[in-house]
Amino acid sequence: MLGEAKLGSEDLNQCFERLLMVGGGNSGIAGGISQGGKKMEGLVVTEWKDIPMELLLRIVSLVDDRTVIVASGVCSGWRDAICLGLTHLCLSWCKNNMNNLLLSLAPKFTKLETLVLRQAKPQLEDNAVEAIASYCHNLQDLDLSKSFKLSDCSLYALPHGCPNLTKLNISGCTAFTDSALEYLTGFCRKLKILNLCGCVKTATDRALQAIGQNCSQLQSLNLGWCENVGDLGVVSLAYGCPDLRTLDLCGCVCITDDSVIALAYRCLHLRSLGLYYCRNITDRAMYSLVHSRVKNKPPMWQSMKGRCDEEGLRSLNISQCTALTPPAVQALCDSFPALHTCSGRHSLVMSGCLNLTSVHCACAVQAHRTMSYVPHPAH
Repeated sequence: MLGEAKLGSEDLNQCFERLLMVGGGNSGIAGGISQGGKKMEGLVVTEWKDIPMELLLRIVSLVDDRTVIVASGVCSGWRDAICLGLTHLCLSWCKNNMNNLLLSLAPKFTKLETLVLRQAKPQLEDNAVEAIASYCHNLQDLDLSKSFKLSDCSLYALPHGCPNLTKLNISGCTAFTDSALEYLTGFCRKLKILNLCGCVKTATDRALQAIGQNCSQLQSLNLGWCENVGDLGVVSLAYGCPDLRTLDLCGCVCITDDSVIALAYRCLHLRSLGLYYCRNITDRAMYSLVHSRVKNKPPMWQSMKGRCDEEGLRSLNISQCTALTPPAVQALCDSFPALHTCSGRHSLVMSGCLNLTSVHCACAVQAHRTMSYVPHPAH
């Protein structure tokens, strides 16, 4: 048995017996299984190792990942079926020995497309990531968040074995440097979602310039609390990643209006922007978003009720941006109908900005007027 995924033979037998009895009588495995609308008539299964590959994969899709790992060790037939059919694996449940477990699994599960290795406490080491790169060449989605033990060796190994990565989460991996990320983006050019939250040494202007140069398909980037990020990096990102939809710059204290202006005019599909604690942001940035909205809104939308709400900013966090004034933020709110300040729909977050208390979205104003109007009772 591997790692913490321990299941006795008695447990397996009990699971199998329950599967045989599903539905009772002839509706179970022995009575014929419905597969894609067709019945597998004449199927006789007397032992769990005799379950056909197609049915096994359907069963595996319904159980948790630790059971899948155990099942892969039942017999060579199960191992081959599961290893060839498994595309998604999450090992976050493994609280100990994740590194050794992964070293054992990587050579077997070569068809993985999604691998979640999120950890409550750091376990992963570079040799495990190198094993992933060596065997899991179809990998597209990798979560290595909070892997404090990993070094640049991991980021140098990944792109050679996993060049088709579209989603990478290395948030909290504080040991990575910007040079390693720059190297990775030179090979992993299909990245669409990248999470660098808390990666202070990784997310720098140098790294963002590399992302802008190499990852033109990027749609979502989290740079939360990456205090070394400046205007040079964000502007490079805006020019190189025009399809950017979500950008979190919360805690990026060095950026100024220039970053927001570049995003406003270059990233026309931007839907979510986080500027929490970016205190160098002024009204100039807000008006650039308004102007870009007016300039790039197709005329046809004006005659299509509700269509405008589908485009433009839907979420904006300007909490602690204390230099902003009510007229600028109100103009922004008026230009983007999807930004709400009303109760239960806070897509425009302004906490910590006491000078913005007079800013309200259209529906909040309407609700206030409705509540203020009290009809006179008929006499």
